[in-house]
Amino acid sequence: MSNIKAVLFDFDGTIMDTNNIILKSWHHAFKEIAGKEVEEAALLATFGEPLELTIRNFFGGDDETVRKNISIYRSFHDDNFEREINLFPGVYDMLYNLKKANFKLALVTSRLGRTTYIGTEKFGIKEAFDIIVTADDCSKHKPDPEPINIALRRLGVSAENAVMIGDTRLDMGCARNAGVTAVLVGWSMALAGGENPDAEYDYILKKPDDILDFLNNI
Repeated sequence: MSNIKAVLFDFDGTIMDTNNIILKSWHHAFKEIAGKEVEEAALLATFGEPLELTIRNFFGGDDETVRKNISIYRSFHDDNFEREINLFPGVYDMLYNLKKANFKLALVTSRLGRTTYIGTEKFGIKEAFDIIVTADDCSKHKPDPEPINIALRRLGVSAENAVMIGDTRLDMGCARNAGVTAVLVGWSMALAGGENPDAEYDYILKKPDDILDFLNNI
């Protein structure tokens, strides 16, 4: 019998297909800020990072310049976000099947709360989660364990009784640092299905339909 009581999910690239809007927003930002194109591989390598960190790494500048560049990215992203996103196939049923099976569910994301709630409300999955932890709730971000530690504390569950499901090396690092079982999704665009030496994970979940059998057998 599994000892897992709580399942923690990343948002972007794990339950919500936000890949297109993120890539389009970066292409827009590079044209506006640097006047050039950018290779997709360079963008995929940043998936899961807090926006400010990525903006600083890509474009540099003082704090005022960084804030301006963040606004350029976010303006395009927010204007197009709701239209461009979709749930990955099978995710809706997966979440509510977990609820029926009495697992506690948390959403743990480096995304700001505003767009996180837009996405969860649009597709009717907000109520599936017992708690939602966004970048607004944290002073440190993945791979630091703080986001997961906040979730575990709010759920009243210990690390050994939880799994973290995500699509990036930062999700896996956060899980490892928090002492939580790290599960990579097989539909990860950021890590090409897990074939990435920087992502230290315990298991790969091939498709959402597999999750109940997976949880009952780890």
